Amino acid sequence: MAAIEWRPWRLLGVLSLVSFLINASTFNSLGVVLPDMVRDLKWSWTQAGLGFTILGAACGSSALLPAMLIRRFGVRVTLLSGTAVMVLGFLCLARAEGVWLYFLGTALCGVGYQMMALIPGTHVLAAVFHRRGVPFGLYFTATALGGVAGPWMVWAVNHLTPDGWRTYWMIQLVASLVLGVVCAAMMGGREWLSEIGAQTDKALAEEAANGAARTAAPAIYRTAREWSVREAVRTPQFMVLLAAYFGHLLVGVTVASLSVAHLTQRGVSMTVALSMLSLEALVQTGGRAGATVVGDVVDPKHLLMFALAALAVGSGALSIAQSYPVMLLYAVGSGLGFGLTSLAVSMLLLNYFGRRNNLEIFARTALVGAFSALGATLGGELRDLTGGFGSTFAIYAGVIFVVFVAVAVMKPPRPKT
Repeated sequence: MAAIEWRPWRLLGVLSLVSFLINASTFNSLGVVLPDMVRDLKWSWTQAGLGFTILGAACGSSALLPAMLIRRFGVRVTLLSGTAVMVLGFLCLARAEGVWLYFLGTALCGVGYQMMALIPGTHVLAAVFHRRGVPFGLYFTATALGGVAGPWMVWAVNHLTPDGWRTYWMIQLVASLVLGVVCAAMMGGREWLSEIGAQTDKALAEEAANGAARTAAPAIYRTAREWSVREAVRTPQFMVLLAAYFGHLLVGVTVASLSVAHLTQRGVSMTVALSMLSLEALVQTGGRAGATVVGDVVDPKHLLMFALAALAVGSGALSIAQSYPVMLLYAVGSGLGFGLTSLAVSMLLLNYFGRRNNLEIFARTALVGAFSALGATLGGELRDLTGGFGSTFAIYAGVIFVVFVAVAVMKPPRPKT
């Protein structure tokens, strides 16, 4: 009996390790590696930014792929397929000479990210836990820790090996292969996951019927019915949450890809710029760890409002950052904002529309990554045209503020009668 009770937590552990690695080795490494790749391979920043955009666009546009694979073949096959795609992507990056192999590598890594990280991870956790605040908080905290580790992993490899960035991508290839295979091996079969998901749904339905959920956390709205995908995506609430997810990716991708180059251009040393990016990821971790404690007692809408306000302040501060106080404001604001937005949106989608179709609903939300990834390209183009990145971060701060207002006036969805 004890083994059955601990199995969800073991799955949480291995899924968290995979998400940690994939986040560390893609979005939170590429921006740090890019200056060396640009120098060695003689690329422009427009070309470099386009590669980062392709990473984000491939990640977003492929969001429905893991959902379809999971429904048809199960989580285990999806994880193994994602591992193979990720390995090929890292191989392309390690062997890149011209931009086309670089572009192919970032595209493959984007697709592999979706197949190995958030979509299968949140799907499994929603099925095996009916109290989701703590497991979701721990999972997203581990993901954020990857952001802390990523820049320093690059730094360590660059200082310990003669062929820095090429060796780095090969190390990530091996690590993703090992962890992906281990995670797939530990994953339960389709029948087990379906059975435990049904048990979770039953427990939640009984709580709703008995009023237990509202008694335990009266401030949190949870739907009493399962929404269809068609119903959910037509609600204004879904569009607002979609905009919030878009906005946090828009800022997050641009910060990861361009903040180091932006700060060093403004006279900040490379070590300090890397420290700020790592601190930003560390704050993400702290914010998500804090959300783990309050995730089942505080309405995720309030977390989302706080997150968006912090993200707007952080992006605005980065646009003018040069002194330590302003750089700290950027790191803390954007770190809290990025860290809490994805967690809050994920929980709101479950609370508003139910678990049964959450796989497809969340996948459709993740599709906006294909568009938010344009932020890096726009930033690179503005840098080539104007000589700086500052205006990009200021514009994005304004976008986030508009979304904050929309979330502030949002009410829970009500089904049409």
